Order: sequence, then structure tokens, then C-alpha cells
Amino acid sequence: MNTATGILSSSSSTFFNYNRCHPFVISSFTSSYKTHIRSSWKRRVWRSMPMNSSPPSSSSSSLYSGASDTKIEPTVLSSVAAGLQTFKEKNKPTKQQPWLIVGLGNPGKLYNRTRHNVGFEMVDAIAEAEGISMSKVSFKAFFGKGCIGDTPLMLAKPQTFMNVSGESVGAIVSFCKIPPKQVLVIYDDLDLPFGKLRLLPKGGHGGHNGMKSIINHLKGNREFPRLRIGIGRPPGKMEAAAYVLKRFNKQESEELEFTFQTGIEAIRVLLLQGFDKSATFVNSPKPLKHLQ
Repeated sequence: MNTATGILSSSSSTFFNYNRCHPFVISSFTSSYKTHIRSSWKRRVWRSMPMNSSPPSSSSSSLYSGASDTKIEPTVLSSVAAGLQTFKEKNKPTKQQPWLIVGLGNPGKLYNRTRHNVGFEMVDAIAEAEGISMSKVSFKAFFGKGCIGDTPLMLAKPQTFMNVSGESVGAIVSFCKIPPKQVLVIYDDLDLPFGKLRLLPKGGHGGHNGMKSIINHLKGNREFPRLRIGIGRPPGKMEAAAYVLKRFNKQESEELEFTFQTGIEAIRVLLLQGFDKSATFVNSPKPLKHLQ
């Protein structure tokens, strides 16, 4: 017997009035009358149920599936809300970490346009191309912020003199919490042919005092990329210290303009497509072919 409806399962159907419990038996009926009796039984069951009766058991839940007063348990609602919140968190766009691009050189007009300041000039070319102002002074450097595409970047030209460039770079990295793999240092290199660019993911200082200072202020960490700009070897018996402070002649300045344009494109590829693409662009003899 179903305890909620009072129906006995047998070959002959027995019906109970829910309040008075007077059974009657239908022993036989025609096919059309059978349908009539079933619909009549449903109406009697609903009419006979008292208003203050308790909710039906799970065995008769199908009878109440259309009820308008169905309630959803609070635990179900909270579970749905938690699921929606999790979905939103997973699909929330992540904030991109900014890149720090540092050009090395010496401050002041005395060193302007010298070979040792080619890192400064590269950063100036990037700032001009991307519309980034470098007028702000912060962290002992001329400092600017901008974006390439959706990627934020910071440009810096330390004003501490070359040999202690790490004082500025270390302060920026520490304060802004920039991971070393997103700190690109641009500087001059005696061992590369004039105007040649070389992009590397990491390495030592190679005798460059500016790079040596940066590594020291990053607690010995060498795992940061660097863009080296070739200035060539000094002619004859000229000392390297004197050569790096020598200004470019007109022909060299024109050649450097092409180098800077290549460097600007390399930075764009680096920020938008990643280090490997940029390294291929810079280091390959025919870089544009590899990006098609």
C-alpha cells in the first residue's frame, strides 16, 4: 500500500477516502470507463487531502511535480551560487605582468651620442615610436610607462652612471615586483660588429660594468634577457675605455638608425609573441622570413 495515497497494488483497484477511509472496489469496467475512473480518482485524492497534511513521501513525488509551492533547499541555492562564482573566477581575464626595458648609459651632455650610451638611444627610439613620455624621474632614472598592444611596459634610463646602474634597476625590480624573465637590459657590446643586434635569454656580464652592477643588485640572478648592440672593436691600439666614450660619426649614425628600427620591431615581437619569436627575428640573418 502507498502510505500517501492509500492505493493497494492488486488486480482489482481499491480506493480509500483520505479522511473517512471508506473503500469501494471496482470489479470490472470498460476501456472508456477505466479512463473516466482514473481521472475521477485523481480528483478525489486531491479533494480529500487535508490542507494541513504533511508533504508527500518520495514514493509519490510524481503526483506533486506540478505543484507551484515547490521549495528549493538553501544548500542547493548556495551550491549553485558557488558554482557561478567559480565559473566567473576561472574566466576572469588575468592581469598581465609589465615588462621593464632598461637602456644603459651615462647621464649628461658630455656623454650624449657616445658608443657607451647606445642603450639610452635605443630606449629613446622605443619611447618615440610608442608615444611614451620619458620626462618623469623615478628610481634614479628617467622613467616612462606605456603599452604595446595589451602588454604594459616600463622604460628606464638609469642616471646613476654606468658602473652603478644596478642601484636603479634593482630598486625598480624590487618595488614593482617584476620577475627577472621580464627585465630586458639593452647595452653596448664591443665583441659584436657595429650595428649588429643579439638577443639572449640570460648570461653573465661579459666584462661590462653596467651589467655587472645589475647582476649584483639582483642578488646574483643572471636569468634575465638582454639585447646587445654591437659597437665594434676599437681601432689600432686605442684603449677600450676611450673608445666607448667616442661619438659616432655621420655614417655610423645613419647605420644606427636602421639598427634602432630593427630593435623597435624586436621589442614589439617580444612583448606580443614571446621571446623565442623575437630571438629568431633578431638573431637570424633573414629574420622576416621566419615570421611569415
